[in-house]
Amino acid sequence: MEPLRHDDPPWAGSHVLLGRLDADSERAVPVRRFVARSADGDRDLLVALPRPDADPARWAVEAEGARRLSLPGFLPVTEVGGTAELPWCATPYVPALPLPAALRAHGGPLPEPFVRFLGAALARALATAHARGVTHAGLSPAAVLLTTDGPRASCFGAVRAAGPDGERRDGLPGLDPGCLAPEQAAGGRPRPLGDVYALGAVLAYAATGHTVPERDEIPVPLRSPVTACLARDPATRPQAHQVLALLEPNTRWEPVAGPHLQGVHPATVMDGADGPGPLPALVVAALARQAARVLAAELPAPAPGHPAPGSLHPSALD
Repeated sequence: MEPLRHDDPPWAGSHVLLGRLDADSERAVPVRRFVARSADGDRDLLVALPRPDADPARWAVEAEGARRLSLPGFLPVTEVGGTAELPWCATPYVPALPLPAALRAHGGPLPEPFVRFLGAALARALATAHARGVTHAGLSPAAVLLTTDGPRASCFGAVRAAGPDGERRDGLPGLDPGCLAPEQAAGGRPRPLGDVYALGAVLAYAATGHTVPERDEIPVPLRSPVTACLARDPATRPQAHQVLALLEPNTRWEPVAGPHLQGVHPATVMDGADGPGPLPALVVAALARQAARVLAAELPAPAPGHPAPGSLHPSALD
């Protein structure tokens, strides 16, 4: 967790912003993310705001879409608020490391067994969303949060929020170019197979430290699924549930009855889904440090007549 910058707002609604989740060095983050606390001090939250160079109206539409979306493996958005100029959304706080921070904590690429677990968890979440007619349109290393309860996909709709269909999106601020499928970079409508491309880039990053590795850099057990996901022609990419089968060969995919989002496709469930995978020890230690610092955070005392900017007690900052 990082201290607030001078241009960060002190509040999101009644929530006091305590610190940034992402380091300043992270450029391909499509939102500004903060740890926050409710004004009464009873709740901690993760709050997201649009980047200063983003279209707040497009961003707000995607934030509201995420609020209505409740699927396993996705970071749940429980509150949406703000103004037309500065919308925000929030989710209950859990200790979480964005994938780039996890690699820094670990000291390099993550172990192959964990990358396989991570890929299966994300493929499962995407497959469930795709079966319900939902495209995530924002998967990237920065969008993946590692928690003790398992990986969570965030930044829902970042590609749609960054630029409208029909306009080129390559080079737009906040989008990781290595995770942007060629058809989406050219302005195409985000579709499920674009999520699969982004999944391949995320796994390449977790295994090698960058989203566009040479094929030989990818560990052999992951090489086939990752390179299949990164096919430039979407017609040759596997679907998300097929990626899951490559990563977890014994997993069985079955449709289940019940209500489904937007009335498009039936919901699905993965048999054989396990609980959280074994996080690398240094990542667990970083999560523990973050949790301790959030507990130690003190709400700032406002100056007379002026709300104070959110900040962490000096001893609680990284």
